[in-house]
Order: sequence, then C-alpha cells, then structure tokens
Amino acid sequence: MDEVQNTENGAGRPEQAAVMRRIGRQMSIVMGVSLSLSLSLIGNLSSGHFTVPGFLISFAASTLVSLAIGFLVPVKPLGDRLCAGLRPGSLARRCAESFISDCIYTPVITLLMVWLAYRGAAAHGAPVQFAPMFLHSLVVSMVVGFVLIFVLMPLYLGIILKKNGIQRGH
Repeated sequence: MDEVQNTENGAGRPEQAAVMRRIGRQMSIVMGVSLSLSLSLIGNLSSGHFTVPGFLISFAASTLVSLAIGFLVPVKPLGDRLCAGLRPGSLARRCAESFISDCIYTPVITLLMVWLAYRGAAAHGAPVQFAPMFLHSLVVSMVVGFVLIFVLMPLYLGIILKKNGIQRGH
C-alpha cells in the first residue's frame, strides 16, 4: 500500500524512484563527457605535443571510464552521506560535493590518460618517466576537475530536472 501512496506532484514512489534513477544516469553522462572532454583537452595541450588522434583516443578512453564510474559508483549517495552535516545548497556543501566527485573521477581518468600518453611517447623513444608525468598531470587535473564539477553540476542538474518535468527546489 505504501508504494502507491501519492506525493505532492501526484507521482507514486516507484515512479519517483524511476525518475531519480533516470536523472542520475543523465547527470552521469553529461558530467562524465564534460569532464573527459575538458581533461583530455587540457592534458593534451599541456603535454606540449597535441595531436588530434592523441586527443581523440584520450577523450574516447576517458569517456568510457567516466561513464563506467558514473554508472557503477554511487557518487551522489556517497556525497550525501559524507556531507550530511552540511546545509544543502550551502557553499560548503557544494564545495565538499564537488571535491568528493573530483576525488572519485579525476584520479582514475588522469591515470588512464597519462598511461596512454606515456605508452605513446615511450613507443616513439621519448625519455619520459611515468611518475613525474602522472603527478604533474594529477595536480592540474584535480584543480580543473574541481572547478568544472563545481560550475557544471548545478547547471546540468537544473537543465536535467527541467527536462524531466521537475521544478528546482520542489
């Protein structure tokens, strides 16, 4: 009986859960693609050896990884649990949620992109060391990732909520 109980907007709980799952998937896709696109572009540009094929390979691989993370790791519930003591919508909570997402996505994406770049450079005989290459890239990527997540998450959420017929703040 509890499952068919109506809420303010007339939707039952199973329908609400389905809509929330759909919103979560949509957010995972747009955030994953945006983060992958930006980090691939910045990583390739900062390497000093930008090539279109290198960028495309990096972007495709990091997009697949970020989508896998988005669909397999419960980022939103984890963030909600870790930020439970912070007021929803506050600057502190937004910063904490952005940092949590950044810590989940960015190191994995950066590791993959640097590994691909390292493999390519080493195959062409470049005298590169993986650890310094990775650490430098990780620092840059964490900063860029945090800013992107902080700025894009609320923008995309507003668009996706509206697309799904949900008024923000309700």
